[in-house]
Amino acid sequence: MKLILLGPPGAGKGTQCKRIIEKYGMIHMSSGDILRAERKANSDLGQKAQSYMDSGALVPDDLIIDMMIKAIKEAPASGYVLDGFPRTVAQGDGLDAALANAGEKIDAIVNLQVPNEAIISRMTGRRCCPVCGAVYHIENLKPKTEGQCDKGCGELVQRPDDTPEVVANRLKIYDEQTAAVVGYYQEKGNVILDIDANQEIDKVTADVFEKLDALKG
Repeated sequence: MKLILLGPPGAGKGTQCKRIIEKYGMIHMSSGDILRAERKANSDLGQKAQSYMDSGALVPDDLIIDMMIKAIKEAPASGYVLDGFPRTVAQGDGLDAALANAGEKIDAIVNLQVPNEAIISRMTGRRCCPVCGAVYHIENLKPKTEGQCDKGCGELVQRPDDTPEVVANRLKIYDEQTAAVVGYYQEKGNVILDIDANQEIDKVTADVFEKLDALKG
């Protein structure tokens, strides 16, 4: 299967993506990871992207599309889950055009849905260990000792992008840009698998698997 995983920041895309690829033998294709890999390899695409990032500018859609298409062409036959791409309608259009040229198409869009107020609570309540990377939550996933990592690493911190102001801005950007991608694919007749992600993690996974199994037939 060839899937796109969409959802606002904090919807649990990372967790659900990991479970999807483990169950179905697919690969995870993160635009952020691919961008970092191209930069590390100092490829032509990586150098071009770096030049924009060094100046503080956004990497243009066409460059992101080129990077993702390159990675997609190297993907195994078992399929993939696109995470963090497409972020805009223009990126979706470019992706579809490139896939059509290769005689392929996206099978479904897994759309994780969570109300903004729940996202704000999730993200502003997160606390991370700067040493081992473990993630906790002040309400839903408390450490054994308040403010301390369970692995003995020391004090937990709030990431700079988990403050209320930054979270609100990220949600605003998502609502203005990425949420429109769902409408784009709906208009094109693609299969949209809407998932209530404002539930327990295992229940969200069960719902995702149920719809993907039905899709596979």
